[in-house]
Amino acid sequence: MLPISPPIEPMLSRSADGIPVGERWRYEPKWDGFRALVFRDGSEIRIISRKQTLLNRYFPELLDVFSSGLPDRAVMDGEIIMVGNRGLEFETLQMRLHPAASRVERLAKETPASFVAFDILARDDEDLRPMPLEARRRCLVQSLRPVPFLCLTPQTSDAGEAQSWFTRFEGAGLDGVIAKEVGRPYLDGQREWVKIKHQRTADCVVGGYRLASKGDGIGSLLLGLYDQEGNLHHVGHTSSFSTKERRELLQFLHDYEGEGSFGHGRTPGSPSRWSQGRDTTWISLRPELVCEVGFEKLEGDRFRHAARFLRWRSDKSPRECTYDQLQPPEHFDLSAVMDLSSAEA
Repeated sequence: MLPISPPIEPMLSRSADGIPVGERWRYEPKWDGFRALVFRDGSEIRIISRKQTLLNRYFPELLDVFSSGLPDRAVMDGEIIMVGNRGLEFETLQMRLHPAASRVERLAKETPASFVAFDILARDDEDLRPMPLEARRRCLVQSLRPVPFLCLTPQTSDAGEAQSWFTRFEGAGLDGVIAKEVGRPYLDGQREWVKIKHQRTADCVVGGYRLASKGDGIGSLLLGLYDQEGNLHHVGHTSSFSTKERRELLQFLHDYEGEGSFGHGRTPGSPSRWSQGRDTTWISLRPELVCEVGFEKLEGDRFRHAARFLRWRSDKSPRECTYDQLQPPEHFDLSAVMDLSSAEA
């Protein structure tokens, strides 16, 4: 029996604008995948998500990976990732969360997932969480066996190298950098690590809005970008407004209500299994307003998460709001990151 068992909340991170500097810090790339704790007790393997969901059925190919590459009795913290021709592919990873077992089984063979280990919580009968990061890292390096689809995350004490990773690895789809204090224990659920994520901006057409649940203000602005054929595509939304601003915006937008925005390209979503009963009704606006928003990641050709409203751009023509703004950073060969990940081992 393992010395610790689920439910266990993984250690978390808080956001920062820049990479902290000092001898007490260690730096790792921030992977873009599904966070998971792996519990192996002999032949029993459980892959547990951050939300305490059992992921075994969605990633059956990883069970053999863990059987071959992990100690017989251990608990690992890491990230499930999907590696494609141009780096990490989060959209492909999300396709695994499907109710049809036959589809999951087919995808597991066609596009197998990988696991990047970045911490170890237990081995044999010992709970390693009270140990400092430096000692846990040594144990982690010693514990992993070299098998395909199992990687050790790179780590450095050099802030300059971490800054280089932050810049170079973005082209491979990595999120940024994580900074960890070398002497800290593993604290379940505590935001003691520091994350420095990529932040990008774009000018978007406001093509519509949704009402707040009470109907007394806007709930979100619906954002669009034009493709090369001149079609406006819905790319996401922003809802970062105070209650007062939501009411004022509703009055302001009344004068812009009308047709001509979404309809020829991608439109705001209709009800689906992902909407979970939420009201998806939206009001169309004439494509005349432009705003600048901040975003972190793209999912395909749209924003993965809600964008942050930054400012109105009355100086910008709506037709200037094109996909050209979202050109990805120069591609970086992810194999170089994977090579780094095995260097210590």
